[in-house]
Amino acid sequence: MTASERSTSSEHGDLSDLMAGFELPTHRQWQEQVEQVLRESGLLKRDAPAPEAPEELLTTELHDGFDVHPLYTSRAGHTATGTPGAAPFTRNSTVQGAADDGWDVRQYHEDPDVTTTNREILADLGGGARSVWLRLGPGGIAVDELGDALHGVRLDMAGVVLRAGEQYEAAAGELLRAAEQWNVPYESLRGNLGADPLGLRARTGRPHETAPAIELARRWAHTCPGMRAISVDGLPYHDAGGSDAEELGCAVAAGVEYLRSLSETDLDLDTAAGLLEFRFAATVDQFSTTAKLRAARRMWERVLRACGATPRARGQHQHAVTSSAMLTRRDPWVNMLRSTIAAFAAAAGGATAITVQPFDAALGLPDAFSRRMARNVQALLSHEAHLGQVIDPAGGSYYVESLTDELAGAGWNWFRRIEAEGGLTAALESGLVADRLAETWRERERAIACRTDPITGVSEFPDPGEQPIVRPPRPAEPESGGLPRHRYAEEYERLRDDADRAAEQPRGRPRVFLATLGPLASYTARASFVRNLLAAGGVETTEAGETEDSAAVVTEFERAGTPLVCLCSTDRLYDERAEETALALRAAGAELVLLAGKSRGSIAASVDGFVHAGGDAPAVLNDIHQRWGVSTPAVAKATP
Repeated sequence: MTASERSTSSEHGDLSDLMAGFELPTHRQWQEQVEQVLRESGLLKRDAPAPEAPEELLTTELHDGFDVHPLYTSRAGHTATGTPGAAPFTRNSTVQGAADDGWDVRQYHEDPDVTTTNREILADLGGGARSVWLRLGPGGIAVDELGDALHGVRLDMAGVVLRAGEQYEAAAGELLRAAEQWNVPYESLRGNLGADPLGLRARTGRPHETAPAIELARRWAHTCPGMRAISVDGLPYHDAGGSDAEELGCAVAAGVEYLRSLSETDLDLDTAAGLLEFRFAATVDQFSTTAKLRAARRMWERVLRACGATPRARGQHQHAVTSSAMLTRRDPWVNMLRSTIAAFAAAAGGATAITVQPFDAALGLPDAFSRRMARNVQALLSHEAHLGQVIDPAGGSYYVESLTDELAGAGWNWFRRIEAEGGLTAALESGLVADRLAETWRERERAIACRTDPITGVSEFPDPGEQPIVRPPRPAEPESGGLPRHRYAEEYERLRDDADRAAEQPRGRPRVFLATLGPLASYTARASFVRNLLAAGGVETTEAGETEDSAAVVTEFERAGTPLVCLCSTDRLYDERAEETALALRAAGAELVLLAGKSRGSIAASVDGFVHAGGDAPAVLNDIHQRWGVSTPAVAKATP
């Protein structure tokens, strides 16, 4: 021990002394404590035999078919693989990560008013963005106005990423013309031309030849070596409801198909690989997003290694975009929190570029405030939290390493299934991809409906009195027969929209009477649960308050002015009074009688249904809407 260490030890005591007199707890002792808590909470019956691994009762199954366990330790055997900048690139594609100057803050623009877009671009670049991502063509900025949109932008300093749909060749030509007009050397250009015929096919359902994109990439590889030409977009599969592994498998399959075509040109494999940029969704599921980006690099390195690329060319250039599917139109302010977590996860996962969608993006064209907040989320993470200064901060975490392994394995299996079909084009044409994603979406819908996948501010803790935020409509996407676009909140938001329209009619908003039995302490928990659930569908509630018998409940029911009822109390009072009260309410005119809680013996015959945790909330809400006479317009499910 050095003199300094002895001094520290004498001042603060030897840290090992903190454990003196205590036995090192064993894993089994921890399990015994878990078992005790589970029995007290009711998740494990008190008279049930002791399970070998009680913690596994808390296991969660992901949409990819594997489990997330409640505890990860060295016993799992998952460790950090490799080092940053070295194969298999799980830990980062470059040895310095984003430590030098942070990741690329990339802002999205689609307002067709070129004057407005130019002003917003300059504001973004002046406010910390390093590149811009532009939607061109139908609905977006006119291709021939690209130069006007970029007026005043230093193309030798700011990256430009294009999303021009079928017009990617014309858009690339306009970018070259702007560079020539402003005397910017071609080799100084940075960004991505956004050619993605496979992504177009997924979005539109129509065939798009890859040959023009490959030829464009070949030409630009010689002309503008700093520009990538092809976007390998995983967002269509995520937006269709796909899982993380399905997004990975589809993206890698697209990358392989582009790589095959590029290898038939005069480009060497390393150059061809460098022309691709992969785009992935970043969600509020922090650990899954971080693990997904790490798994994507591992999978792509495996592909390039098998193809014979040199080690230095096997890193994957990644663009992470905060998920459109997770954004909500209701209580949109919560989207700022979602996007902050998603951006953090993307940065921790090693994304090269990150786009944070403004919190009001699901409502329409964002305003200046929301765009500024989207920029500042990344500025805070980079400059105040110094997230970029730590390379692979999740590396070595038993949970993240395990999740990375699981996602890489599941994604690789899905990629192999697509390859067995003949590649991504064939899998899209045959319906293999659409059917698989639709099945996953149905599973996700069930989880959202049962609120095991909660949506804060929408399915959980909605704000019935929120003031709507109005934005100019976003440019419509072209009509297509391709993969659908979903938002997780869409069903609850449809119900809220319907209820709001009903509120403008003579009968008013749907309303349910809470038939509360007994004193406040007996019914408050279940009444609060029911109020929260009904508010998720725009349904108002009124309650009886403290009652001593069924007659008191019926008196309050007759004042409430609604034939829809939900009984709320404890199991003990249900056994004593629920059946009698339900029958009395029906005699007084109740058309629907629900009970807050799960089915209980003979009571089931006297009520119409049960409202409880894990139940299908939209089914309950739709029934209430239908009985109230609320109609749904044909366009109610359209996604902005």
